[in-house]
Amino acid sequence: MEDRRPLKIGFLAPFGIRPKGTVLARMIPLAVVLQELGNEVVIVAPPYTNPEDSGKIEIVRGVRLVNVELPTGGKVLSTMALAWRMLKAALAEGPDLLHLFKPKGYGGVAAMLVIALRSIGIRLPVVVVDTDDWEGKGGMNDLHGYSATEKRIFAFQEQWLTSHAEAVTAASRELMLMSERLQKRRVMYLPNCVDPEPLTPNSSVREQMGIPDNSPVVFLYTRFFEFSQEKLHTVFAEIHKLAQDVHFVVVGKGRRGEESLLSEAAVRLGFDDVLHIVGWVNPGDLPNYFALADVAIYPFADNLINRCKCPAKLTELLKAGVPVVADRVGQIAEYISDGEGGILCDPDDWGAMAVAVAGLLKDRERRRTVGAGGRAYLIEHFNWQSYGNCLQDFYHTVIVR
Repeated sequence: MEDRRPLKIGFLAPFGIRPKGTVLARMIPLAVVLQELGNEVVIVAPPYTNPEDSGKIEIVRGVRLVNVELPTGGKVLSTMALAWRMLKAALAEGPDLLHLFKPKGYGGVAAMLVIALRSIGIRLPVVVVDTDDWEGKGGMNDLHGYSATEKRIFAFQEQWLTSHAEAVTAASRELMLMSERLQKRRVMYLPNCVDPEPLTPNSSVREQMGIPDNSPVVFLYTRFFEFSQEKLHTVFAEIHKLAQDVHFVVVGKGRRGEESLLSEAAVRLGFDDVLHIVGWVNPGDLPNYFALADVAIYPFADNLINRCKCPAKLTELLKAGVPVVADRVGQIAEYISDGEGGILCDPDDWGAMAVAVAGLLKDRERRRTVGAGGRAYLIEHFNWQSYGNCLQDFYHTVIVR
């Protein structure tokens, strides 16, 4: 008979809780649901992104997060020392299972040690690997300024961990297919999800930004690397021609000064007086900006990185009830029921996005219907409670093998 006792689970984080969002956006919600189901979860993190938290233990939404103490010394020595400290901290909890989030980095080294030791008969917890991006060639390696050696190491870790772990969770359909080619045992689809609680704006930013009450707002929430900058400039310029009195609000920040390119294009193409580039905002203020938006655009180039991604920013927009016009690429087509919960466009047809946005701006009732439909579809099909239950069941099938 299958053992359904509560589990002790160790999550190995790829980095600290600040400033990046993976721990808060993906690991914490899953841990919360798993604990509500009676399990115990501890997150072990290497806080090199927030060194001020080195050695500290935090409680985040009821989940214990252990920031291991950062070592000193050269890069190679400190890498091994930090991976070892993560492993010691995780094993000290006596877990039934270790779940590594991102098959790379310090946590990846710790997980590789566990898998290797298990292979020679040492009794240690089973390892499950979570992948939410393609990291190797053609993936995130190409976006970061890693050295050639680091790129080779990360690509090797991704391949080795995915193929040698007891099981894999994958955040997108494309990652699931890629993982199944490497992992011959168990792969679970585990997309980014949302909690059902509505977002509540606490202030109006329209007046602060000088946008007239009767002017429609097209919203972009982005890191800029997901699409051609020329496409963005062209789409904004076309919407500006098609929609009277439209304003553009951009929340987010690029990696290579893409905001400056957008500002320059706005001057050249004649929409600089209605462009508002905000940069990153405090997460608690995001509902105020979502409430400002009449329509959001979500451009997404059709490439390997984007087909593998599970865009959490899109889920935030949909949860807020913002009508979204997006490119039909990868996971986006999973999140949006075309025509009812949003509008999907051919990523190579730049004009289609502008026309679809202009059409929504002219039809208030359709905007309301599409926004409400997008939120309802997302909450029904992509909520953390459902997938947390599925993950618990998945863990039990892995452990009893």
